[in-house]
Amino acid sequence: MSLEVIGAGFGRTGTHSLKVALEMLGFGPTHHMKELIAHPDQMEMWRALAGGHSPGWTALYAGYRSAVDWPTAHYWRELAAAYPAARIILTMRDPDAWHRSVVSTIAPSMGPDNDPASFGRKVLGEQVFGGRVLDRDHAVAVYEAHVAAVKSEIPPERLLVYEVSQGWGPLCRHLRVPVPAEPFPLTNTTGEFQARMAARLATH
Repeated sequence: MSLEVIGAGFGRTGTHSLKVALEMLGFGPTHHMKELIAHPDQMEMWRALAGGHSPGWTALYAGYRSAVDWPTAHYWRELAAAYPAARIILTMRDPDAWHRSVVSTIAPSMGPDNDPASFGRKVLGEQVFGGRVLDRDHAVAVYEAHVAAVKSEIPPERLLVYEVSQGWGPLCRHLRVPVPAEPFPLTNTTGEFQARMAARLATH
């Protein structure tokens, strides 16, 4: 199985909604950061990659037809080259709303209190955001530079710049599939994320 869809958008830009939508459209299973949490073998492979010991894209994405969110978004250049037939989707949202969502949800996984070997801290916290994900101006500048790079480097016929609020239309046109009868899924709000994390902590 080879990746057919690559999500280049940062986490908290509607990537979980996109994951669900892609699976509804027949492009699943879809890789997402949640896979690292759910599967210890995934966690170990991505940690190995962060430490400079790549198991290879084929191993990392074995069994997946599409991939969104981090870690995928960090490696969009390499993945676009490795899977030249894959369609690219850049999810976006208002930068200030994006940063508020990050601070309220995933920022702790990137901070100094997290495991230094974790992908969240080692790659996202340090390499992507330079240890300054809570610094609004810095983090937004990183976000906007990422968006600009994807737009400039991926040919427009291969790229969909997309906000999940746009629903099925642009996504289905880009992937050349019919629009489903079901409503577009809008999932993983900040409140839902926080409730899920609280429940997970309560079980440990």
